[in-house]
Amino acid sequence: MILSIIVIALALFIGFGFYQSSSLKNIQIIKTVSINTPKEKAFEMVKYLKNFPKWSPFLAQDSTQKYEVKGADGTVGAQYHWDGNKGKDLGYQEIKKIEEGKFIGMECDIQKPFKAKPTFDYYFTETATGVAVKQDFKVTSGAVDAFFMWLFGAKAAMEKTNQQGLDLLKAACEKS
Repeated sequence: MILSIIVIALALFIGFGFYQSSSLKNIQIIKTVSINTPKEKAFEMVKYLKNFPKWSPFLAQDSTQKYEVKGADGTVGAQYHWDGNKGKDLGYQEIKKIEEGKFIGMECDIQKPFKAKPTFDYYFTETATGVAVKQDFKVTSGAVDAFFMWLFGAKAAMEKTNQQGLDLLKAACEKS
């Protein structure tokens, strides 16, 4: 009898989890930050991957992370590779598209701790006090990955990390 109740409760939990996690199969997080700096400066900070350590939330969370830029920095095809968290985080991001002064599109290839290919699109708009930088993050995942993202609250963690990155971008641009 107790075993039956446990099995039914577990089945209900898993069913509820898959139902709740269905909205996490396609995640889009849009964040914007206003920076008191010329638009060109913010654009260059994002375009040149050598600058990413100045505003990387991942490096801020793991100061022992190793990284390197491959390819012609600031051009389509340039890549920022990382290896962090004692070998538990591994991947790279690549510049896929540049519209000078307006847009930078990047795609990540995350290999550890899970496999994913999120995209980061950055839009730059001049304002009266500097520049607005909009980050449009997207990631698609399967049902099982979405279930575990729901279980561990991954979307909230992603939103926090993306905001941290934009805050660090603002600080890096306004500092120098």
